Amino acid sequence: MKRLDGKVALITGAGSGGTGTAMAVRFAHEGARVALVARNSAGLEKTAEMVRKAGSAAIVLPCDLGDSEGGRDTLIARTESALGPIDILVNNAVKNDIKRFVDYSLEELRSDGEVNLWGPMTLIQQAVRSMRAGERRGWILNMSSMGAELPPGPPFDSLKLSYQSALYAAMKGGMNAFSIYFAVEMLRYGICVNTLAPQRSILTERMHNSKIVKDKSICEPLGTMAQAALELCSGNLDRLNGRLAFSLQLLVELGAPVYDIDGETLLDGWQPDDIVKAIQYREDWTEKHMNWSHPYEFHRPQTPYPEVLRRSSHR
Repeated sequence: MKRLDGKVALITGAGSGGTGTAMAVRFAHEGARVALVARNSAGLEKTAEMVRKAGSAAIVLPCDLGDSEGGRDTLIARTESALGPIDILVNNAVKNDIKRFVDYSLEELRSDGEVNLWGPMTLIQQAVRSMRAGERRGWILNMSSMGAELPPGPPFDSLKLSYQSALYAAMKGGMNAFSIYFAVEMLRYGICVNTLAPQRSILTERMHNSKIVKDKSICEPLGTMAQAALELCSGNLDRLNGRLAFSLQLLVELGAPVYDIDGETLLDGWQPDDIVKAIQYREDWTEKHMNWSHPYEFHRPQTPYPEVLRRSSHR
């Protein structure tokens, strides 16, 4: 039996060939029927074709999550009408304009907030109402970012942190806090609520062509994100709930085989033992280029730091 047999998942931001697409395809290979949401209809159709080739059902729901009147309030109902009761919601869509806060217009502030906060929360309300009404388990996964974490300091090195956005950090930090408190609210209903951030930049086609990240060896493949998402969207309520998870760190903790998005091919060079070195490389890179030592030791139970990652220099 596949891990998501009989489950219905809705994934936003699934039309660009990136993380949302990877999760949709991986979930489909595990037996889930998938609803796909994004503004890009053509991209959604490509993802849907991949889901169907995996042997599962897909529906395409073009929607601008930044528009409060653009149809996002009916996405769960339309999903359930076509595929059945929803079990999994992944809020993957994101908007991140890397610029100084004072340069945003009021319209831009509102737009970013709609995509990154109010849109996901609207979908969460709809999804959990359905899950509770059906008295069945459910999984909510909100995508986060290292940008939500507090930078080292003071004093601060503004040049080395120039890629950060105060607005984006505030919204992702807010989503992290919301997710933990909401996990507490949903515990009695058997609904898991977690966030997931990439441990390193994800090597999408866009990132591959990016001039911002010159050292592509700090990137991780789409398969590791899809594997980590699968773990958080099928995991045990007692163990994998209320997490502010980082992809590679989570996979090391679980120690499970890591597969590509087809669910059959082991990811060469990205098994748990390999990932330890990958994380340590990223830690060293972050310390060298950003003066940020031990960046993934958050000292909080929501983000465990596996002992195997600890080196003699760590205190």
